[in-house]
Amino acid sequence: MPDRLTSLDASFLYLEESTTSMHVGSVMLFDPPKQGFDYDRLLHIVEHRIGAIPRFRQKVVDVPGRIANPVWVDDENFDMSYHVRRAGLPRPGSDEQLQDFVARVQPRKLDRTRPLWEVYLVEGLAEGRFAIVTKTHHALIDGVNALDIAHVIVDSVEGDDDLLPAAPWEPGRSPSPAELVTGALVDAVRRPTQVVDLVRGGIDDVVNVGLRAAESAGHLLGAVARTAARPAPESPLNVEIGTARRWVMVATDLDDYREVRSRLARGAYAEDVSINDVVLATIAGGFRTWLLGRGEAVSTKSVVRAMVPVSIYGDDPAGMYANQVMACVVNLPVGEPGASMRLHQIAFSMRQQMEGGQAVGATSLANLAGFAPPTLHALGARLGSAMSRRLYNVMVTNVPGPQSPLWAGDAQMVSTFPVTPLARGQALSIGVTSYNGGVYFGLNADREAMPDLGDLAGAIVESLDELKSGRES
Repeated sequence: MPDRLTSLDASFLYLEESTTSMHVGSVMLFDPPKQGFDYDRLLHIVEHRIGAIPRFRQKVVDVPGRIANPVWVDDENFDMSYHVRRAGLPRPGSDEQLQDFVARVQPRKLDRTRPLWEVYLVEGLAEGRFAIVTKTHHALIDGVNALDIAHVIVDSVEGDDDLLPAAPWEPGRSPSPAELVTGALVDAVRRPTQVVDLVRGGIDDVVNVGLRAAESAGHLLGAVARTAARPAPESPLNVEIGTARRWVMVATDLDDYREVRSRLARGAYAEDVSINDVVLATIAGGFRTWLLGRGEAVSTKSVVRAMVPVSIYGDDPAGMYANQVMACVVNLPVGEPGASMRLHQIAFSMRQQMEGGQAVGATSLANLAGFAPPTLHALGARLGSAMSRRLYNVMVTNVPGPQSPLWAGDAQMVSTFPVTPLARGQALSIGVTSYNGGVYFGLNADREAMPDLGDLAGAIVESLDELKSGRES
């Protein structure tokens, strides 16, 4: 019988709503190689690399009556040209036009009757650049059987001469409805504890899904339970959202964060102030400026509670991949006027959670090679979607990437921006990826709730400058 979705994976299908698409994306920008890069080249790369991951040619099929979780089956009508698409901007396309394109494309749901991923080649950017935009459903990405599609497009080796000829692929026969029911009954006899836990559509509060996710990893500790008793503070970030989005990208330099860390990380716990802490302090300062610019009431005790899936890595993330995603809940001290004090408060809070064992382990990844950040953003977003949205105001995923160039064929990737989805009732999500000397933010927001998303993007840049200069607001 085909593979059955876990209850957590199935929940991302059942909980998908018109306003909350359960997929994650990435936007990768490339310099053009001398010989050019076109749609056929991208098609060639994808075609030759997805063979190692069968999930990319499989679709989800429900069991009649939903008596068990759905199963993965080969798509007998798999059409590569449907999944790998071509789009263009009016030349010379600007970053703003690319952002508008991403904001239109990303919220659209993936076709459930086909494998749950899409790739767009976006041509026409200024200076001959092009972008590759990806979408991959949460149900597909578990970090073991399948990764984000962006993971297989880029490589650390320039060129694609090393690609082996694509092996012939013959889809397996799809099971009949009767076979699906029989398989479900057999599973119920062989593994009763894995079949009892069904997640059906129409669930209003999915905190139990988050608890099951943590239990399955063996790390259900006290943080979630304690936080559940203290709902997130009221915030303009928590409103009813619609289907339309705004998406903005912010590019910064990794050296700036290292400079801030080396200058401000002093004292007994200096070594425990991480690059991730500096990123969060930068975001906290951006929120402070944005809230004040909106005329919101900001007192010395004001906070924005962030759910932060933390990828674990060494002191310097250069060239290293995380092997675990941990979820922390941290109050960003937007009421604190001092930039350096905001950093130390955040570092202390994060250290308490990590040292005290209060982080909830979400997923451990073994032998993860290639371009890991898109997959880790997806795993973090999966965890955020599974937790109750009453527990936090905003999700921030910060994933370290390689500090050496990556390539799609002969085209060098110059920057990469995550697109993390919105949860119901949350107007903003922030994804951050470091890559080859840069730190890249992707701000995804509800279009109506955040018409001033560009102001927040600018405030983040100003906040980093404030940390660098030592100024206090």
